[in-house]
Amino acid sequence: MTDTALKLQRVRELLAARELDAILLKRICNFAWLADGASSYVNTAADQGAASLLVTADRQYVLTTNIEATRIGDEEPLRSLGFDFAVDPWYGPSTALAALTDGLRLGADAPHDNATDVGAELNRLRLNLTPAEGERFRTLGRTCADAMNAAIYQVAPGMTEYQIAGLLANETLAREALPIVNLIATDERIFRYRHPLPTAKKLKRYAMLVLCGRQYGLVCSITRLIHFGPLSDELRHKELACARVDATMIARTRPGVTLGQVFQATMDAYAAEGFPGEWRLHHQGGPASYNPREFTATPDSTEVVQEGQVYAWNPSITGLKSEDTILVGAAGNEVLTTIAGWPMVTVNIAGQILTRPAVLVA
Repeated sequence: MTDTALKLQRVRELLAARELDAILLKRICNFAWLADGASSYVNTAADQGAASLLVTADRQYVLTTNIEATRIGDEEPLRSLGFDFAVDPWYGPSTALAALTDGLRLGADAPHDNATDVGAELNRLRLNLTPAEGERFRTLGRTCADAMNAAIYQVAPGMTEYQIAGLLANETLAREALPIVNLIATDERIFRYRHPLPTAKKLKRYAMLVLCGRQYGLVCSITRLIHFGPLSDELRHKELACARVDATMIARTRPGVTLGQVFQATMDAYAAEGFPGEWRLHHQGGPASYNPREFTATPDSTEVVQEGQVYAWNPSITGLKSEDTILVGAAGNEVLTTIAGWPMVTVNIAGQILTRPAVLVA
């Protein structure tokens, strides 16, 4: 059974469970999930695309305008996956959806008139990746790691944060991935902001580069830091502490463990390193698939980690951050965004030896 056939089966099981006749998928993440990584967006910052999918008990459709139908039909695999096209003119009233759903009980993944909200159920379906999606994530992880590595070695004092962001975007796009999150901070801004949009500020000694790259609809996350000249004692101390927290999170993220348990171990690790309140200053990450995070883990999270899921954890201590994307395997967790040759911090977590990225000293 193909990935899309399996997912259509899951959607139709959801139809039956919610006593619906059709489900409308408007969100970009769900379009890509169901349609083998296909792109429905024009605006990369949007949540909903320029095309939607409609699934009934025995048919599946692409709903779009004549503007998008040609590209999607030519360059995305929808027709080969068994989707029929229902096309409205861009300048006229949209009638295709109404005609296809007349008299049907409709569900939708986003607010839609007279439709039952099934967004939460679809979010959960996206979390359990197929083996093919796991392989795509491996490819994407290498892509993002290579882009980060190529960009960060071009960074030099005097560059603006915008210029650094341009380097990271260029290296990502050159590898056929889309940088949907591109955050840059330098010097004191690393200590002030957890989500630093790039500015015209010029780099003096210290830079943080954050990338969420999209390819095949999937999204991988990675952060790396570079410092020109020796690290201060404060940064060396925080580097080791942050590495230990991150390693604890990775080691604890195993099948059968709840995310609340992972989070408790995370809070304990922050406290053990002497930074008990730092976890409150920024979210710690969560499961990833067709969004950078499908949701963020909290102390109250009851979701259970499963084999084959992907997680992006991002613990931070003011001035330091550690972030990679991992795949949960049967025997252990695989870091998908490892950079070969990158300086690493080695830590021992309950007898398990793990390595986490250090600050690159140039």
